[in-house]
This record gives sequence, structure tokens and C-alpha cells, in this order.
Amino acid sequence: MKFFLDTANLNEIREVASWGILDGVTTNPSLVAKENMPFKDLIKAIGEVVSGPISVECISGTAPEIVKEARELAKLASNIAVKIPIAIEGLKAIKVLSGEGIMVNTTLIFSASQAILAAKAGAKFVSPFIGRLDDVSQEGMELVEEIVTIFENYRVDTEVIVASIRHPRHVVDAALIGADIATIPFSVMDKLVKHPLTDIGMDRFLKDWGKVKK
Repeated sequence: MKFFLDTANLNEIREVASWGILDGVTTNPSLVAKENMPFKDLIKAIGEVVSGPISVECISGTAPEIVKEARELAKLASNIAVKIPIAIEGLKAIKVLSGEGIMVNTTLIFSASQAILAAKAGAKFVSPFIGRLDDVSQEGMELVEEIVTIFENYRVDTEVIVASIRHPRHVVDAALIGADIATIPFSVMDKLVKHPLTDIGMDRFLKDWGKVKK
């Protein structure tokens, strides 16, 4: 499973890239708004750090407007994946853009039927939002399992990005199901590395090492 970082913060991106495990980045308008940097400059700067896909969201409403905006976004870097929310106008735009070789990440997926339609239209990625489903008492990971199974049934090339991840167990469950990608906030990425027993073990080793005659 590939690891994307769900952030627009350059310091976080550089840090996780230094771990040697970063496969891509996903952004959205809310994340970009937190950074004190012109939008295009920020995306170009991220592109200098990340060689994998960088998802950047379209905010236009009609298919012609989405296509125009997406073409401009795709010029920012060779590895841009334009994020398009699932909708009828979005599907129209996905069909055009995928035909032009532009990667599309269809976002705000909350049902398997939405994922199927996005894949048929030509999306490179679909992003089911599991945390938000959990928030309304639905099992978000069940949706991921449905999508993965359907795509495997028909050998669909579209990759599943598990999004809206809230804790490390979400990442593990996504891997068990066989999702292609997890896009993970920095706070959760940091927790993936840690375990209290590891900390106890390291502390014990260091104390014992202090007793060794040098």
C-alpha cells in the first residue's frame, strides 16, 4: 500500500519525505488556506519535494469550467492529479480530462456506486472518506472493502485512496482490505511509528547500556 500525506504544509512534507516512505501528497482548499503562501508557488514547491502524485482540488461547478481549471492546474507540475468531487458535471469533466492524459482523483466518495461511476468515466483515483462516514455511525471501512472487491472483480485500474483517516487503525485496516493508497494526516503518520512498548524497550536498553563497562 502506498502512503500519501494529507497536507499542504511544506515542513510536514519534507519531514515525511526524509523517512523514505512518502509516495504522494493530497491537498484540498482547507489545507491550502492554512499555509501563508501563494497557491501556485505552494504547489510548485511541493512538486520539488514529491515525485509521486500531488492532488490539487478543482472548485468550479460546471463541466466546461472544471475542465478549464483542471488543465491550468495540471500545468503546475507533471505529477498533478486534479481532485474533482463526484457529481454529474464532475463525471463529464473526468471523461474529457482522462482522455487528455490528466490524472483525476475523484473525491468525496461516500458510496460504492459513486466509485464505480468515477472509474468508468476514467478517474485514476477514487477517494472514499471513511472518517466522515464513521462520524455519522456508518462503517467507513466497509465502503472501502466494497470498492476494492468490485474493482478486483472487473480488474479496474482505478486506484483506491482511503481518505479522511483519523487514527493508525484506519491505516492498518485499509492495508488488510487491500486498498492501493492511504492518505494520512501528519499527526497520524507520526503515530504509526510509535508504540509505548517500543519506548519502554529503548529506555531499558539505554539504561542497561549505561551499566556496561566501556
